[in-house]
Amino acid sequence: MNEIKLYENKEIRSIWDNEKEKWFFSVVDVVGVLTDSVNPNNYWKVLKKRLNDEGNELVTICNQLKMKSPKDGKMYKTDVADLQGIFRIIQSIPSPKAEPFKMWLAEVGKERVDEIIDPELTIDRALQIYLQKGYSREWINQRLQAIQVRKELTDTWQDHGVTEGIEYAILTNEITKAWSGMTTRQYKDFKNLKKENLRDNMSTLELVLNMLAEATTTELTQTVNPQGLEENKAVAKEGGTVAGNARKDIEARTGKPVITSKNALNFSKLIDEVSYKKLDKPLDES
Repeated sequence: MNEIKLYENKEIRSIWDNEKEKWFFSVVDVVGVLTDSVNPNNYWKVLKKRLNDEGNELVTICNQLKMKSPKDGKMYKTDVADLQGIFRIIQSIPSPKAEPFKMWLAEVGKERVDEIIDPELTIDRALQIYLQKGYSREWINQRLQAIQVRKELTDTWQDHGVTEGIEYAILTNEITKAWSGMTTRQYKDFKNLKKENLRDNMSTLELVLNMLAEATTTELTQTVNPQGLEENKAVAKEGGTVAGNARKDIEARTGKPVITSKNALNFSKLIDEVSYKKLDKPLDES
């Protein structure tokens, strides 16, 4: 899917990769915006050579994808990079417009080091971010509990011969499919999500059922003691099915589906509307 992003009213071409769940951005467009160069193609050519000469492995930063040219509307292979790659390139651009990004990256880096030293800061930061996004404290409490349940599950998987990364994703997909009736990607598409975290876009009931599925899988794994990916897949499906049966029971009793297409944007809008009605005036006027 191709889209045009705007920065200071200047276009930056982008492509969403559904399989990798990443945005890729035109490097030339980013360079043009941050440098105001009359020839961003040449600027990027010189910068790329300099990075190569410095030993920077641009192969790991840049790919080439076909993008529509703003000049003639035709599709041409264009250097693109994901967000991490773009940030690396920005660090090499000597421009006043790049400085705010560099300062922000330095600040984020410091925060990450602080959190490694004191992990409790991670929880505090997560709480503040959720509050700033408009989530209710009740939902946040459930979400933080869900994070703990997830950590217990992944620790258990690690103890039972599962490799972090793609194998975690495979097992998570088995759990999600068993309780919700959809794969993780289908679930995200249903909620119109791209890179966003699926759990951050669940309703309280969806979150609780997902927690039940993961907690049950942890308990079953510790009881059955499966080893390796294939054995753990069967247990993951079983754990998800327990929550899936609970979902079906709830739907039969309420007469409405548990799975909702609403996402965090919808939830925060709802919170705003409720707050507005309670105060009978905009929040910024209080």
